[in-house]
Amino acid sequence: MRVLGVDPGLTRCGLGVVDGGKGRSVRPVAVGVVRTPPEDDLARRLLGVADEVERWLDRYRPEAVAVERVFAQHNVRTAMGTAQVGGVVALAAARRGLPVVFHTPSEVKAAVTGSGRADKAQVTTMVMRLLGLEVKPHPADAADALALAICHLWREPMRVRLAEAEARAAELARAHQARLAAAAKKAMKQNETGARR
Repeated sequence: MRVLGVDPGLTRCGLGVVDGGKGRSVRPVAVGVVRTPPEDDLARRLLGVADEVERWLDRYRPEAVAVERVFAQHNVRTAMGTAQVGGVVALAAARRGLPVVFHTPSEVKAAVTGSGRADKAQVTTMVMRLLGLEVKPHPADAADALALAICHLWREPMRVRLAEAEARAAELARAHQARLAAAAKKAMKQNETGARR
């Protein structure tokens, strides 16, 4: 499976494409950063990110897109811009019928390093080791995008299996409830028939 990981941001938006193989094997395909000038208005900056994401989707043809989920930050303006970029990315993927999954920073850190509290340097080091990179992806947004793609490749199959198991359990519960209701209705009819006699 090929995944495009996106670390959303208005000034720098990290993009990373990773192929997943058997087991937990991963292979880097591409990594980069989209930059938009802070002096441009918001709409133009979002358009710049959208255009580049569209190019990446067309060029690398991922099967899924993993985006970092925005959490509350001290700087509301930064958080808003990050969320808006995430929305632009999700829209571009949805237009192509691609699944989009948002992963929290702690999920990504835990998947890649084993600790949800790892710092950026630890994430970058593990991304380099896992992907066999000799040069550190720069800036950190690029490494984070690769980490998102790896996280998705490793977590999504488990999430899908869990969702399928939950759906099966819900269906079994509905069928069981229907059988109980039918049995109760039958017992009531039998009681009514016995009472008439």
